[in-house]
Amino acid sequence: MKSCRVNKLNIGGDAPPRIMGVINCSGESFYLNSFIPIEKVHETAVAMVEQGADMIDIGARSTAPNTQPISGKEEAERIDATLKELDGSGITLSVDTMHPGVLDVCLKHDIHAANDISGFVSPAYAKKVADAGLPAFVMATNQVPGDPIGVDATLTSLEGVMRRCDTAGVNEYVLDPGVGIWTPFRSVEEDWELCRHFEMFLRFDRPVLAAVSRKTFIGMLLNREPEDRLPGTLAVTMKLLEKGVSVIRTHDVAATRDTLMVYNQMVKGA
Repeated sequence: MKSCRVNKLNIGGDAPPRIMGVINCSGESFYLNSFIPIEKVHETAVAMVEQGADMIDIGARSTAPNTQPISGKEEAERIDATLKELDGSGITLSVDTMHPGVLDVCLKHDIHAANDISGFVSPAYAKKVADAGLPAFVMATNQVPGDPIGVDATLTSLEGVMRRCDTAGVNEYVLDPGVGIWTPFRSVEEDWELCRHFEMFLRFDRPVLAAVSRKTFIGMLLNREPEDRLPGTLAVTMKLLEKGVSVIRTHDVAATRDTLMVYNQMVKGA
């Protein structure tokens, strides 16, 4: 597997699975406990790193279903204020945005990767990432984020994402199959299928990210609200580790680190 370099961090290849902690500066987030007020951003990011996060993903716009959209200006203002709190911290940061104008604001700060859930559908966005020399996390998307339905469609979509990376000149990237109810046409069963067949996404010889933390497909199975979905999330995470995931995006760094340590011990010498 090809590796991807994010700041000083190797992802994929011979590197161990990495933990990406989530900091949301969007009060509309589906999981309210992930919203971090500005005055707590630095403290929270440092704590996540101490708990085992290899990097932090900063987002300012919720992409949860039925969320009231915000303007690009508001997203930019939120993420600008958040990143100011982390400038000079030395923490490896990715920015979760799909808008070129917002990325422009992010590039004024100490960021190390772009996390694009629209999979470089925007050539302007992809060009900014390439021109900045940033690696990227890119999600399976055809026209709108998460629109492929099913494993086969996701594989085809990821092929298209890789072509966009090649066209833009972005050679360092991590693929994201896009688990989640992104569009009204998707169901939770499709998310379970993506997870059951997660190893298929390794066929592209690229690191693969899993973003399953506290998501709807877990909640609907267990009849739990986001606040009570951690055990289910960790159970899914353990299986995805078995299937070769390279990056785990999580709201719960310490618990995910413990799961990773237990997994490593279980497979030690196997």
